[in-house]
This record gives sequence, structure tokens and C-alpha cells, in this order.
Amino acid sequence: MTKTRVIAALIMAPVAICAILLLPTQWLAAAAALVFLTGLWEWLKLTGVDGLPRTVLLVLNLLLMVLIVWASPADNPVLFQLATLIGAGFWLLALLWLRCYGFGAHEESAARMLKLAAGTLAIVPAWAALVLVHHGEPNGHRWLLTALAIVWAADSGAYFAGRAFGRRKLAPRISPNKTVEGLLGGLAAGLVVALGFGWLAGVAAADIGWLLLVAALAVLASVLGDLFESLLKRHAGAKDSGSVIPGHGGVLDRIDGVLAALPVFALGKEIFGF
Repeated sequence: MTKTRVIAALIMAPVAICAILLLPTQWLAAAAALVFLTGLWEWLKLTGVDGLPRTVLLVLNLLLMVLIVWASPADNPVLFQLATLIGAGFWLLALLWLRCYGFGAHEESAARMLKLAAGTLAIVPAWAALVLVHHGEPNGHRWLLTALAIVWAADSGAYFAGRAFGRRKLAPRISPNKTVEGLLGGLAAGLVVALGFGWLAGVAAADIGWLLLVAALAVLASVLGDLFESLLKRHAGAKDSGSVIPGHGGVLDRIDGVLAALPVFALGKEIFGF
């Protein structure tokens, strides 16, 4: 399984990097929408929605993305900024949700509606943040790669640090394998990568401290996104969100941390201007 995971990662990573660096923003937005909506398709399944309602909800989210693009002038991406802000706010509320493990565990109508709304609040703002960062000048494509590289590095750092040093459980009811030591290892890896990729993206020396702060918040957000998806899977009694990617599970299993980290990174970049 580890070998399969590595091979799949070695295929996916170059494709993602080439798309980020080479595609114009409008084409990357379309490709990212396909990936994120696939993740939403799996999210809806975890909430117990299937058949025609699942298709209708997916189309409605696609139309929301199209509306954001259509109503946003190229020189004033205010709707992308608003969606990003809403996404960051949602993940703060999700932190409270994680503290109430049993909330939404049963398929009562109110809880299911909240889970459906959470899917939109996770997917659409993350997509909007991705487009916002990539479209930014100068070097928006490099900054988007920086944001994603931070999440990827944090995920890998947490995995290896957790296996080597993990003792204290981070959230045993939600994700028993996650440890505090793994979190710290992921945070360290994310900060190191932020420095390297931030330099390639052209960060000014005076802004390095702000970059590290935003990177740290993005890493913590990525852990939150991972835990929230784990909560959904626990409620649904599922090991993975899907089986699209060999050795990795579903698309949502791969982008859960990205969904939370991108709005935080994009918002931080807008606020501190690096």
C-alpha cells in the first residue's frame, strides 16, 4: 500500500505543479473546479445524499462557481475575496463542531442540512481562494504553489514525525492516529517549505515574518480540514471518502487539508500584502 501511495503521489504531484505554473488562471480555475466538485460529490455521499438529489446539489454548486466568475471583473475580484472570507469564517465554526463529536452523527434532517451547507462552505471558498491567489500579481502562480507545498509538506512531516515520535493523541475519537508530536512535525516542515517557496515566489525580507505567521495558520487550518473530514467519515462509518486514487482513497481524502488551508493563506496574503 505504501508503494502504491508513493507511485500515485509521484504521478499526481508533477501534474498539479505543471498545471499551477503553466496554465492561465481561467483554465486552472476550470480544472480546480473539476477536482473540488469531485470532492464535493464524495462529501455528499458521506452525508447520506445519493441519486438525483446528489446530482442536483453538485450542479447548484457548479452554478455558484460560474456565477462568481461571471459577476467578477478581472480587475476587481471582490466576490472571490468575499467567498474566501466566508470560507475562513466557516472553518472557525468547524473547530467548534469538532468539539461536539456527536453533533450530526445521526441522520436527523437538521444535522444533514448543516452538513450539506458545510460542503458548499468548504468547497466553493477554497476554489475561490485558489483562483484569487493564482490570479494575483506578481507571481500568483508561484504563490499558489507555495500555499499547496506548505500543506503537502505539513502532511508528510506530520506523518513521519507522528510515526517516529508520536505519543500524545491529538483527537483520539476523531482520528486516533494523529498525535501532538505529528502536528508539531508538520508545522516545522510547513514553515521550512514556506521559507523556500516564499523565496522563489519573491517574498520581501521585511515580509518573511508575516509569511511564516500565515504559513503556520495555514498548517493548523489544514489539520482542522483533515479532522473535519475524518469526523464525516466516522459518522458515515467509512474508511475513505472514495476509491478514485489508488492507495489514497478518494479525492476528498487528498484535498481535505487544502480546503481549509487555502482560504486562510489567501486571506493572510491579502491582509499582509506579501
